[in-house]
Amino acid sequence: MPIVTIVVGSLLIALGIVGYVMTGMESPTALIPVFFGAILEACGLIALRTPFRKHAMHAAVLLGVLGIAGTARALPKLGPLLSGAQVERPAAVAAQGVMALILIVYVVLAVRSFIQARRQA
Repeated sequence: MPIVTIVVGSLLIALGIVGYVMTGMESPTALIPVFFGAILEACGLIALRTPFRKHAMHAAVLLGVLGIAGTARALPKLGPLLSGAQVERPAAVAAQGVMALILIVYVVLAVRSFIQARRQA
């Protein structure tokens, strides 16, 4: 799971950079996914060291849940945006929606991994 965490962190960093560039580099809030991604990558790197794996992975999943809580409001607007409807702040809806989807998949994978590890212990 540490490698998955690093990959998800990299995806969020890429999302933030692309979002920032696509908005004309005017809105620093477009970089929020970069900060989440950097912290997730750090947790993944820390988790590669066996003594810290459990704590780092729990911190990473907590960050994922917080990220979902902050971006989930864009999910209902993502469908209309993709179908061509007009939505307010389309770049923000797209970035938040994609971030929410990435983090939902990540948290589900992490919880499954935690359950599997618990059964093996």
